[in-house]
Parts: sequence; structure tokens; C-alpha cells
Amino acid sequence: MIRLEPFTQDDFVQLIEWINTEELLTNWAGSLFSFPLTQSSMEWYIEKTNDLKKSDAFIYKVVDQNSGITVGHISLGGISRKNRSGRISRVLIGSGDHKGKGYCKDMVRAILKIGFDELKLHRISLGVYDFNSPALKCYQSSGFSVDGIMRDILLYQDKWWSLIEMSILEEEWEKIK
Repeated sequence: MIRLEPFTQDDFVQLIEWINTEELLTNWAGSLFSFPLTQSSMEWYIEKTNDLKKSDAFIYKVVDQNSGITVGHISLGGISRKNRSGRISRVLIGSGDHKGKGYCKDMVRAILKIGFDELKLHRISLGVYDFNSPALKCYQSSGFSVDGIMRDILLYQDKWWSLIEMSILEEEWEKIK
């Protein structure tokens, strides 16, 4: 079991340690940040976040409830209260020791609970690069459906990355929760 806690400046160092290659940073955040990730480059990232009444972004660290260890990171942003929609992004299981243990599905479900049950969203989307099969499998098992593929959306070291667009609607969430 996990719990989501607000991501703060105190968590910057851990995230920077996890994201120790340019490829991992690009997979995690696209072109939002440049490598290497630094504390000063992350300051803006947490501004005006995690206020259920006002924020358009919710950024969390993922904590294993049994050990108290931070095992990952996830965010729900692009909140449109008018359209009752949001987008999951920057999903990361920190160290290799924590991969393959079900944390991804737990953290995705926890953020869906916030999005649908607390924020009353109707649709939550995400994008995953087509080569990231463990993440794709996690999202599909969490109830997401493939909406389409954005071909050759990002150029990384002379190779094109395509993005699989996925979403889940509130009525689908209600059936699985």
C-alpha cells in the first residue's frame, strides 16, 4: 500500500538522484526540463500546486506505507474545471528495487481517486512513449483505454519517439474502483 503526499522542496534531492540520465529525464518529462535536473530548475514546478479549490496541478511523492520510504513521483495537472478534465504526467518509480512490485498501479489508482472522487473530473488522460511497455501495461490494467498514437512527437538523439494517448472516464472509474 502507498499514500500520496505533496511533493515539496524537501523532495527535490531524491528526485534529482533518481533522474540521473538525460534519457530518463526526457522519458519522465519530455522537454519540460533540461538535463541535469537541478533544485533551482524545479522551483517553479511546485508553485501554486495541491490546493483542491484553486490549483490546476497536483504533484505528489509516493510513499510506501509500511516502510515510510518514498518510492515514486506522480502528478495530475492541466486541470480544466470547466471541462472537468485533467492529465496524469511525470510518473516515476524511483529506484530499480521498487520496480515490478505493483507501485505503479497503486499510485495511478490513488491519483485517479483524487481526480474523480475529490476534484469531480469527468476525464483523465495521459501520454506514454510507445517503447515504455511496463508503463503501458500498468495504465491499461488501471482502466485506461488507448485513444490514439501521436507519431514521431519527440526527437531524442536522432531517434523519434511516438506517444500513445490514453484516457479514462468517470463512469469507467466507477466500474473498477
